Amino acid sequence: MTGEAFSTVTASGERTPTDNGGFRPQVLREHALIADGERGGVIGPHGNILWMCVPRWHDEPVFATLIGGRGEYTVTPSDSWNVWGGSYRPGSLVWCQKWVTTESVIVCEDSLSYPTDVDTAVILRRIRAVSGTARVSVVLQPSSGFSGNVVSEATVDDGIWTGQVDDVRMRWQGAPDAEVAEDGRLQVEFELDEGEEHVLALELARSRLPESPIDAAEELERTYRTWQRTVAEVERPGRSEDILHSYAVLAGLTSQDNGMVAATTMSLPERPKAHRDYDYRYSGIRDQCYAGQGVARLGPNPLLDSALTFVADRINADGDDLKPAYRVDGGPVPDERSVGLSGYPGGSNVAGNWVRDQFQLDTIGEALNLFAKAAELNLMNADRWEAVTTCVSIIADRWQRPDAGVWELEDDVWTHSRLACVAGLRSIAGHTSTGEAAGWEGLADRILAEITATSIDAHGAWRQRPNHAGTDAAMLLPLVRGALPRSDPRVLATLDAVRRDLNRDGHIYRFKHGGRSLGDAEGSFTVCGFMTALAVADQGDLPSAIHFYERARSAATSSGLFTEEFDVRSRQLRGNLPQAFVHALFIETAMRLSPAFAPADPEPVSVDTEENT
Repeated sequence: MTGEAFSTVTASGERTPTDNGGFRPQVLREHALIADGERGGVIGPHGNILWMCVPRWHDEPVFATLIGGRGEYTVTPSDSWNVWGGSYRPGSLVWCQKWVTTESVIVCEDSLSYPTDVDTAVILRRIRAVSGTARVSVVLQPSSGFSGNVVSEATVDDGIWTGQVDDVRMRWQGAPDAEVAEDGRLQVEFELDEGEEHVLALELARSRLPESPIDAAEELERTYRTWQRTVAEVERPGRSEDILHSYAVLAGLTSQDNGMVAATTMSLPERPKAHRDYDYRYSGIRDQCYAGQGVARLGPNPLLDSALTFVADRINADGDDLKPAYRVDGGPVPDERSVGLSGYPGGSNVAGNWVRDQFQLDTIGEALNLFAKAAELNLMNADRWEAVTTCVSIIADRWQRPDAGVWELEDDVWTHSRLACVAGLRSIAGHTSTGEAAGWEGLADRILAEITATSIDAHGAWRQRPNHAGTDAAMLLPLVRGALPRSDPRVLATLDAVRRDLNRDGHIYRFKHGGRSLGDAEGSFTVCGFMTALAVADQGDLPSAIHFYERARSAATSSGLFTEEFDVRSRQLRGNLPQAFVHALFIETAMRLSPAFAPADPEPVSVDTEENT
């Protein structure tokens, strides 16, 4: 059944919310993520799930209040006089919200059932009264998507609620006494004595739901056990909880079909009203190459295997028509379109992504870097070597042609793209036959000679592109990957230029925008901070490397998630959430610097047992 429209229409054709149940958007740093590989939910500080698409990342949302749409699922204290906090269960994406009210302490553990069914999402919410008597209000009303239609009629049978709107079906257990409000929302209030807990389980699908309802308690325990096993794959003595958390984030973003989404969300603004708002619910080849190389630092693991399989499959299927991004199932990214919502404040309402029509040369170089890491760990197979051969052929054919570059801008001869290819060719050449290696090294030499002739500035640093005065922080990464020896003057001059021209109090910007000052056109790019830390560490300056690492690491939400940009002045996050390739570079940088964080062996302590008895 469909409800009434949730909006008015402006002169520009955008819908503006007229009845949002008192919802007010919050700054991005106050949000958390739950995910199961096929979809993800963004949770606000008041216990409301603000965004989630069903059944998969690229489908339409059942909860969309984050960008001005409809759909609501809130668990929150009935006492509005409360303060909020939270943390993840270690090594998982089970988000534990905590509220302190005037009379009680309340925890709500939120998760998506893991592992999951591709067609059905299961949201699990376990509410617990830690101290005092907890009074909790719950509201539920899924939508069918951008249209704003919502479940307005639901029925209860044997304590389980069912309902439908368009093709979305829901089944909800744990709230048999809920009431249907005038607008169709299901509402209920629980009162829990100290130490008591209560579990809610919501199933959502766009096809027929499973015949039998889930066993919520059993599903919770299965989810906890699966997360423990997932992170145990890479858990070793001395690895920080932050590294394991970022690994869990990447696992939550990676589908059973091996594709990893760039981010959970769409259209969150990088700059208010700058019209740089993109849909990142797709698998970027570059992003997955970065992720694979990052987690390779942890040794062989399922996420590395997923990255290798997805990237190789796409290269072998599409060859020189390789796209920069795909859906997680390997399908095409749709054209950009407006979905008619008001958007997150300062943002727009664009679904789909224009990269589907671009060629990005650097992705080919990064794929070779990824396969080189696999070769180091003896993880190559025939399909992956076939992809290597295709990558080399693509570089040989296209390195002199313009491409859209790492930042997905207009076509040009981007220096970073060519350096990425040089690094990739040199990396993989060390793992092949002598004859092939000579040919691949020779191709790398030709590319390097050309960009040296066209793209070096007066100080000896790499220009972003020929006839362009400034450098680009992204060029540090292929230099770290081995495009040139670390002592090469071009490496040193480029690192100096980034530290001099793109650095503001330890935060690194990607490049300068004309004559505008840093921070005026856009925020710092957190991934560039980690790239700089790696480059500085390569020069042996660990104290400075740690400085850049810690500055980049500080640009996270209170739940430990990274976005793409950080507004240094206002200390706010910008862009879609969470940004997978930032978590990937975080892991790589943290592992590179981990010896510097290792505690020194303590001096042996002699204990006089007689004096201490």
